[in-house]
Amino acid sequence: MVGYFMFNRRVRVVALCASLLMSIPTTSIAATPAAKPKPKVSAPTKAQIAAAQAAENAKAAAAAAATNQLNSAQNILQQLTAETLRKQALLVSAQGALAVATKQSNLATAHAALTQVAVAQANKTIGRMAANAYIMGGGFTTLNSVLESNGPQDLVDRLSLLNQVGITDAVALARYKSALVIAKAAQATATAAKIAQAAATAKVAAAKAAAVAAQSAQTAEVAKLRAVQAQLMAELTKARNIRITLQQQLALSQLEQSSANTAAQTKGQAKIWPDRGFKGRSTTRGTDAIRTKAVAYARAQVLARKPYVWGAQGPNSFDCSGLVYAAYHAAGLGYPNWSRLNAALYFVDTQRVPLGNLIPGDLLFYSYDGSVQNIHHITIYAGNGMMWEANSTRTGLLYSSMYSVPGLMPSGGRV
Repeated sequence: MVGYFMFNRRVRVVALCASLLMSIPTTSIAATPAAKPKPKVSAPTKAQIAAAQAAENAKAAAAAAATNQLNSAQNILQQLTAETLRKQALLVSAQGALAVATKQSNLATAHAALTQVAVAQANKTIGRMAANAYIMGGGFTTLNSVLESNGPQDLVDRLSLLNQVGITDAVALARYKSALVIAKAAQATATAAKIAQAAATAKVAAAKAAAVAAQSAQTAEVAKLRAVQAQLMAELTKARNIRITLQQQLALSQLEQSSANTAAQTKGQAKIWPDRGFKGRSTTRGTDAIRTKAVAYARAQVLARKPYVWGAQGPNSFDCSGLVYAAYHAAGLGYPNWSRLNAALYFVDTQRVPLGNLIPGDLLFYSYDGSVQNIHHITIYAGNGMMWEANSTRTGLLYSSMYSVPGLMPSGGRV
């Protein structure tokens, strides 16, 4: 009886509780809604990467065409510069010849003037002798032979009597004749010198005009060359902005940093992830010589104990992808074949190489879950299982084992 009473009491209590629950409005017990999951950022697809690469290749082709145009303009400019120098040399030579001709003309003119003075003086002497002979009533003299002859034969006949006349008249006449001959020759020389001077002047004018024309052509080509350079820089800048902007570089650096922070808190990362068949580039851009230089550059930075700074790409500090970029840039790779990316994009943009076929200069990648989008670290293979790396802000740049970082991807990347 007691048992039945207790059982009946429990039934009534349950029924009462149920009645009370049924009487409570449903709005008063609404549950707090669960927080919405954060949207997962999807990694770029192969198609998107291929499209971006195709766009970049088109811009690279345009930049290459502009480079060829630039080279052509530079060749033309070199030819015009040489022609300008040649014309200027001809001008200098012509100016030198003109200076010589002018000097000779001046000397010849001055000499001709002096000979005219000598003729005038001799003429005065003869005039005085003639006047004296007339006043004194002198007989036949050399002067008379000259002044009173009636023709060539008469002059010859008269001059045949020179031995019969005074020595003074003969000397005076000889000086007069000599002065006339010298004056005539000097005048001819002066005239020829003036003609040569005029020719040299004309040659200088022609050479100057040619030099000015060549200089104008060179100046025009320089302006054309500058325009081509400006076009080339615009193409390169445009192509670079399409590939990756500074803002995108910062975002990629922040993404890499976030992935590294996640990796530091993720347990159970595989030593080497399985190969999931991801393919990278079909070709390489570097050579053995470039890879050797890149390794040497990375080695020098590590041995110099440069600090680790997020987003830095040298020369004073580096992050992991910054060291890779700087090493190959220093080795000779430049835009558009080599850009500043992050670790995940370098994995996409290099040729896959099995770990057993690595050579110094190949790149090693580390992911905290084996996926490409979650690659957070990149290093440069040094050989013999070792690598050069910018490890972290805590440890800086290191020379370490390629297995010292968990999450090694199953293939390296050849630049």
